[in-house]
Amino acid sequence: MNRTFKLGLLTIACVASLSAQEDKAAVAALQKANVLQRLAKLTAPHGSKTGTAPGFVPDPAWPQTLPHNWIIGDIGGLFVDKHDHIWVYHRPRSLAATDAGALPEAGKNAKGNPISAMGHGRPFSGPRSACCIPAPSVLEFDKAGNLVQAWGGPGDPGFLEKKCRQDMGCFWPAREHGIFVDQNDDVYVAGNGQARNFFGQYPWAPSFGNDSHILKFHKDGTFIYQIGTAGMKGPKSNDTNGGVNGTPQPFMVAEMSVDPKTNRLYVADGYGNRRVLIVDGATGKYFGHFGAYGQNPVQGENTDVEGESGGSWPADYRKGNTKPYFFRSPMHCAALANDGLLYTCDRGNNRVQVFKASEAGKPCENPNREAGKCGFVAEMPIAPQTTSGTGTTVNFSADAKQSCLYVADLNNDTIYEINRQNLQEIDRFATGGRQGGQFHWPHVVSVDSEGNIYTGEVDGNGRVQKFLRYGATGCSGTGSAEVGKYR
Repeated sequence: MNRTFKLGLLTIACVASLSAQEDKAAVAALQKANVLQRLAKLTAPHGSKTGTAPGFVPDPAWPQTLPHNWIIGDIGGLFVDKHDHIWVYHRPRSLAATDAGALPEAGKNAKGNPISAMGHGRPFSGPRSACCIPAPSVLEFDKAGNLVQAWGGPGDPGFLEKKCRQDMGCFWPAREHGIFVDQNDDVYVAGNGQARNFFGQYPWAPSFGNDSHILKFHKDGTFIYQIGTAGMKGPKSNDTNGGVNGTPQPFMVAEMSVDPKTNRLYVADGYGNRRVLIVDGATGKYFGHFGAYGQNPVQGENTDVEGESGGSWPADYRKGNTKPYFFRSPMHCAALANDGLLYTCDRGNNRVQVFKASEAGKPCENPNREAGKCGFVAEMPIAPQTTSGTGTTVNFSADAKQSCLYVADLNNDTIYEINRQNLQEIDRFATGGRQGGQFHWPHVVSVDSEGNIYTGEVDGNGRVQKFLRYGATGCSGTGSAEVGKYR
């Protein structure tokens, strides 16, 4: 069996329920059309001649078809846990009426017209179409793409009334963003919804105000605690005593990660605040926080929280101000490597900054942007010539040294493979588009124990994709010091 055929085995998963004769005929049709060879060409390596990086090919049969006529919306978060289970955190309220047509009438709107549970109009007494029903917000898949369980949010009937009630201190986010599963299999989720109209915010979203909180659950969806309270009105990046249990208020959190050795939770805080917030994962209590270059107090406050339009980065770039003293909205990720280095996605400034997690978060000044001070290690521009939004999210290869840093570029619709040792781009894969193996706004990326990559997209392209790794297990050698240079 050749390598290309091995890589494409899951392509034929869609015919698994057919009879043996039909299965054989379907496989023959796929082979005759050279489907596997064409899949392999979609993401063929084309990077550095002197460096080595893994290759990837899309697995079009992942995940398997969802049950109950379910459909997923924009992917707000995605994470692979220690069991190689893939957790998808999506936005049911991002689905349009035509994508949630199978929902029945659930009540009346303010004008007395029938609507579904998502707030869509119902011109008939029942569903408007056969497709589809928004899935619960949290879905757990195994590596083969089978759904293990699903819970949470407005797509889970009874969840907000029984398992995440406001009188329990549990406020489900208005707009789902960010998920992490820790070493104890506990699940953290957050949101970046705002109390004003913008893309993805709809009239039927819960009127909780701004999402300024983090929720922690057991893996079955049982509520544990909440950090912060919903409804914060504006950024307070240096607040240290404003929330529940003395923990500072987050404000529109993007992503988070937990150090399994210390149980410290590092929060990309986020779309409103411009800092990394550090708290105890067990209690939610405050440890520290820091801004760009490790500074505490954070320098400069966030006055632009829209995040999607580029903010004022293009103006700064034209002036040559490419190293702002502050994170610009959205401060989009805080991903911890096994060696203790914390990678932060300053998406609004088209860069990734690297810190020693053990040294960051204490009161510290770094006016000269010095490496080795305040925990700051290095920074890496990501396609700085692009309208803001390139350093979207990061993750690491599965080899022992986690030698590759994978950076998803939401604006250029690609993923860079970067040697963590020298921060040079060795390769990149995928291009913009809505076909399989392409991207439209790659928003989140995660990696399983075999080095396979999982991605989630937004901006109306609610889709999860799996890319099978082949060839090298990690990154080595030299490539381009200009990450994201136009080709």
